[in-house]
Amino acid sequence: MATHVRQDPSRRIRFDEHLPVDHRLNTVYRIGAGLMGLVLLAFGILGLIDEVGYFDTRGDTVGGLNTNGTLSVLSICVGLLLFAGMVIGGNFASTLNMVFGVLFILSGFVNLGLLDTDSNFLAFRIQNVMFSFIYGVLLMTFGMYGRVGTALPHDSPYWRARHPEQAEREARQADRTRRAEGAGALPQGSRGAQGPRGEDAGR
Repeated sequence: MATHVRQDPSRRIRFDEHLPVDHRLNTVYRIGAGLMGLVLLAFGILGLIDEVGYFDTRGDTVGGLNTNGTLSVLSICVGLLLFAGMVIGGNFASTLNMVFGVLFILSGFVNLGLLDTDSNFLAFRIQNVMFSFIYGVLLMTFGMYGRVGTALPHDSPYWRARHPEQAEREARQADRTRRAEGAGALPQGSRGAQGPRGEDAGR
């Protein structure tokens, strides 16, 4: 008698061999990490090209945002990490997007309190604060897509991990359907194959 192993809903959710690498969730996570990483890389590289001092707070700008050498290097490092998430994809990219999204939002609040103080070593201005909020929300949206919500598709690994019993029932039903379709196709093929032999026998 066949036994079915019940999945532990507390297990680590991952993209496994049952989910193609071109699944739409994986694509969204990779595109999100890649695009957002590209923005930071461009910002950081342009800041370094302008040879802004590492702790300069005079107000040098790149794309309308204040910057200095420290912020440029930090932007490049974060951008490279997001590119790594794009390459790896899957659950890692999703989590990375969410983590950095939260960090950017927190950075916006922290630097908002540091404006016009001597501790503002990243040369933030109000436009940088707004960028941090918007950028953080976008990153979180990319990371949470298809992962957080009440109407997740049933082929999502996150839905399967949260509803292991129903996922198991649907998998068994799909397996029975495939077997029934395969069994229904066999007689037709068998008749087609036996037709010529029957005619030969008649001759």
